[in-house]
Parts: sequence; structure tokens; C-alpha cells
Amino acid sequence: MNIIITISITAFVVLYAGLFKAKKALLPLTVVGLLTALGFTFSAWNGNAVHFGMMQTDNFALAFSGICIVGTLLIFLLTQNYFHAKSDNIAEYYTLILFALAGMIMMVSYKNMAMLFVGLEIMAVSLYILAGIRKTDFASNEASLKYFLMGAFSTGFLLFGITLIYGATGSFDLDKIQAYLVNNQAVSPIFYPGVILMMIGLSFKVGAAPFHFWTPDVYEGAPSLITTFMSTVVKTAGFAAFLRLFADAFAPLHEFWVAPLMVIVCLTLFIGNVTALFQKNFKRMLAYSSISHAGYLLFSLIVLTKNSGNNVLVYAAAYTFASIIAFAVLILVKQKTGSDSFESFNGLAKRNPLVALCLTIAMLSLAGIPLTAGFIGKYLMFLNVMTEYKTLLVAFAILNALVGFYYYFRVIVAMWFKDGAETELSTPSQYKVVLLVSVAITLVLGIYPAIILNLI
Repeated sequence: MNIIITISITAFVVLYAGLFKAKKALLPLTVVGLLTALGFTFSAWNGNAVHFGMMQTDNFALAFSGICIVGTLLIFLLTQNYFHAKSDNIAEYYTLILFALAGMIMMVSYKNMAMLFVGLEIMAVSLYILAGIRKTDFASNEASLKYFLMGAFSTGFLLFGITLIYGATGSFDLDKIQAYLVNNQAVSPIFYPGVILMMIGLSFKVGAAPFHFWTPDVYEGAPSLITTFMSTVVKTAGFAAFLRLFADAFAPLHEFWVAPLMVIVCLTLFIGNVTALFQKNFKRMLAYSSISHAGYLLFSLIVLTKNSGNNVLVYAAAYTFASIIAFAVLILVKQKTGSDSFESFNGLAKRNPLVALCLTIAMLSLAGIPLTAGFIGKYLMFLNVMTEYKTLLVAFAILNALVGFYYYFRVIVAMWFKDGAETELSTPSQYKVVLLVSVAITLVLGIYPAIILNLI
């Protein structure tokens, strides 16, 4: 609870600092607030699970809260020279991102479906505004409208599912729902469609196929920094909420909902990877890449084991920090060239070897090459499914991973083996910090995954 209170107070302080035109104080205030929240996360670690009404602070919630806070902190460091060029009222960017983060902490800590809905909507409403915050940019306005319409549509599915489950069990509490499934031989017929509707609603939120169609347009149209936030921290929180609901409350009905989940996984992997092959825009490629990674993350629910939470944590960390590197470099390149096509990365290794090396490591991690965190993440997901010898599914996923090699290596080839503009690409100090920290985490997790492998 202290984490949410700290983040919320920081959001209000930053907003008031913006009203008094204290622009230089916005980032320091935000960083101090997030570091304080991170301190509360560490201080509560390995304590007894604490209930706050509809929320529970346990190691699961704290681990995912930590990743969300660290990811958001790195994204805030990318704001150097980013918002100032686009808007005079930059406090609203900071405040909305912090409110979205507060909603995400609720999403990973809930023990009641009402709190899941509240956290999800606090996050979503903030993101609707952030996606369209550039009022004069048609692409940003379009992204906001599409995100709002699809988000409202998916919320309808989610609410209808919650309603049916409440009608069957008489409770929103996850423990009581699980007890109902364990203690009743004859489950109410309305419970089953409720589970499917909630699966559809959450699949919309995390961008899993066939409910992914909003993702590429919204990611492309939104400001790049907001896209970074949406495709990393937001996705991590969404999967933590997905996992807590289905691996906890709905676990006794696993045999019922695993079949539609496998269909979603296969479609997500295939559509995400194959469509990414045909993209000429780096940002749009990352959008379809995020869809394919949603498929790998859903592997954790196909076979429920005691390590499912840890597997998602490792994969989410690997994906988050590699994607932050990719988007940070994209922002630098686009600011210099005005383009986010693959051609704008030509010859980047000659212009800025450090940036090119960081992006290379990120692409290798997203592709799942050994000695990177991405490889460990994929290995754990495949190993989890192989405990029940689902060989065909793993073989299908590996084939899709091989497809991903092409579009990730396409960026590497452009940077190191193609000639581009000779103009030098400078790297601000805060960007260097973000890139080096993210690269260090990616490599350390790839070599020593045990650091976070048994946290939950």
C-alpha cells in the first residue's frame, strides 16, 4: 500500500510543480518518488503476505512491482530533450505516467476482481490520454481514438465476465472463487462463459491475437516514449494480472480453459512473427514483435507449475529491458534523421558504435540468442510446457522464433554492414545511463538467471 501511496503523492507533487513552472524540478522529483517506492518494495520483501482489503502484498506482487518501477524509472530518464521540444506543459506527461504506474501496482497486487478492474481502468484512462497527447499530430489522435474504442470494447468483455463469475460464486474475492471451484462438484453453467469472457478481455489488454488489431496502429501513432511505456511496463503488469487470476483462482478449471488459450497462443505467435517480417518501419516491427512475445509469455499458463510465476518474471524482465534499449535507440535515430524506417539505421555502427552495440545486444536478446536474458526466458517457457510433453506446441514456437531471427537480424545487418549518412549521432548522458543499465541487466540475467529465477 505504501508503494501506491508514494507513487500517487509523487504524481500530485509533480503536477503542482508544473503549475508553478518548475520544469527543472520535474524529473528529480519523479526519480526521488520512484526510488522511494522501490525502497518500500525492497523493505517489504520476504515478509508475511499483507492483506489491505482487496489487495495483497506478497512476493509475487512485489517482484512485478519492482520491474514496473525500474522500467518506468529508466523510461523517465529518456525524457531528456524529448518532451521539451514538443510541449510546454510537460508536467502532464509525468503525472499521467505515474498515475498509470499506480494503476499497474494495483493490477499486480489485487486479490479481488473489483480491484483488478479499478487498477486496469486507472492505467487505461491515463494511457488513452498519453497516446493522443500531441493534439496537433493526426497520427497521435488516431492512436488515442483507436486505443479508446478497443479498450472500452475489451472492458465490456471483462466486466461481463466478472458479472457472470460473481453470479455463479457470489463473490469477487479470488480465494473464495477458488474455494467454490474446489468444493463444488457441479460448477454453475454461467461460470464457464465468465472465464472465457475474462480471457478475451485480458487478451485484448496484453495484445494477444486475434485481439491484437489495435496494437500496431496505436504503437506507431503514439509518441515513441509512450509506446516504450505501453509495450514494456504495461505489458508486464497485464501478464502479472493474467497470471494471478488464471494460475490462482481459475486453476481448478485448467482443463477447461487451456484449449482456447492454446489457440490464442498459436495465433499470437504466428501472426506476430509472420507479420513482423513484412514491416518496413522499425517501430511497427517492434509492435508486431511485442505481439509475438505475448504468445511466449502465455506459455506459462498452458502448464501450471510452481515455477510459472518465476518464468513470467524472468521473461518479462528480459523483454522489458531489451525493448527499452530498442526504443531508446529509435528515439535517438528518429530525432536525428526524422525517420523510423530500417534504412535510417544504416551505418549506425560507424556513427555511434556504443549505441549500435547496445541495440545489437537488445536484438539478440529479443531473438533469444544464448548468453542473453531473452534466451533464458524462452528456454524456461519451453521447458515449462515440455513437462507435459507438448512437443508439437514447442516445435511450433521454435519455428516461429526462427522466423523472428530474420527481422531482428535485419536491424543488425543495417547497422554494421550497410552504408548510411555520415552525420554523427550524439548520445545524451541520461540515454547512456539507460542503455548501459539495460544492457547490463540483459547480459547478467542471461549469464546468471538464478538472481531472479526463484524470487517468487
